Amino acid sequence: MRSFAALRYSVILRLIFRMVIVRCDLATELRWLEGGTITSPKGFKAGATYSGIRTYSEGKLDLGMARSDNECTVAGSFTTSKVRSSSVTLDQNRVLSGRAQAIVVNSGIANACVGDQGMKDAIDMAEAAAISLDLDPDLVLPASTGLIGVELPMALIRNGVKNIAMTYEGGHDLARAILTTDKRSKEVAVSFQVEDKTYVLGGIAKGSGMIHPNMATMLGFLATDAGVDSGFLQDALTYAVNRSFNMITVDGDTSTNDTVIILANGAAGGEQISNGTAGSESFREALLQVCVYLAKEIARDGEGATKLIQVDVEGAKNENDARIAAKAVASSTLVKSAVHGGDPNWGRIIAALGYSGAELDEDLIDLYINEVKIMEDGKPIPFFKESVEVAMSGESVAIRLDLKLESGAATAWGCDLSEEYVTFNSAYTT
Repeated sequence: MRSFAALRYSVILRLIFRMVIVRCDLATELRWLEGGTITSPKGFKAGATYSGIRTYSEGKLDLGMARSDNECTVAGSFTTSKVRSSSVTLDQNRVLSGRAQAIVVNSGIANACVGDQGMKDAIDMAEAAAISLDLDPDLVLPASTGLIGVELPMALIRNGVKNIAMTYEGGHDLARAILTTDKRSKEVAVSFQVEDKTYVLGGIAKGSGMIHPNMATMLGFLATDAGVDSGFLQDALTYAVNRSFNMITVDGDTSTNDTVIILANGAAGGEQISNGTAGSESFREALLQVCVYLAKEIARDGEGATKLIQVDVEGAKNENDARIAAKAVASSTLVKSAVHGGDPNWGRIIAALGYSGAELDEDLIDLYINEVKIMEDGKPIPFFKESVEVAMSGESVAIRLDLKLESGAATAWGCDLSEEYVTFNSAYTT
């Protein structure tokens, strides 16, 4: 019988092997850029300032903008909530045109549940940014995040946009300006090759609490220097969002302000990418991986979180069933609590799978926790409880379920539930 130390070593080796393989597979298609952000693609500037919307502290930013040097095609994905920010409603309408050039965003106030004033302020905010950037106001998309039921301080915003210095390195400041309860910025960029052209796709996001499909309390802004047909851009974004931001959960709450926007300016040249062209699949994969990275960072940064949870479901009847099952397990309060305590209580995982609504055959299910096999063909198998506890002691916990029905597969991400989450949210506005 192998020793506990040998088991621990074996678990670690398997995890490393899987990570290396995944990384190598991605590297054949994408190059992850060090220090990448929304301004990594050619022709994009950004900047941010402290305007006074939020309580001042050193280094705090609360208002920012991003713009392209030239007009872009645009696509967006927005909250499914029937109670939504006026900024979301305005952007949904403007994105339908397929064209945009800039984004202006504030943190601290959501511009939601304030009546007709909300739409007036969203339009005013876009116009103020347009004047500062010398653009057509219809090409500016406003976004907000923060407290619900408070009107935007438009005097502060009008003055603030005048003080924003727009630079090709300003993406990092913009990534900080959109944060609310987040502990850290979330930003990334990748490059990919299409024939003789190299393109860059970068993005930033915020989100920490009120995170639950569909989408979350999040903002995500993406940019690429590839030229992309607006219809294909929307299809590619929808595909990516459904497999990234729509697959994360922190606390079971969704938001009034969820917004993901992508701008494509074509500054790198080359043939416009559209469905069926040489670069379509490379672009689709690059966008998916950027969105997955940002989604995982949101889950990892969940309020009070100490561990990232990844739930992989394979062998489902179809992809939709796999998504339903993965989200149910990642969303389970009991699973989150067990992960927080490092308790390999696999019954909670199976219970969540059972009520998910996905088609199952109990006698076929295999379950792994950090690649330690816990269940085979619906029955528990002997394992060292201590080995699983060690495997769960790190910053991430991987749960894998093989339903052995068909080929459907999906991944969801969440985080553990800690005492800090309850403490923080019991006094959010005080």
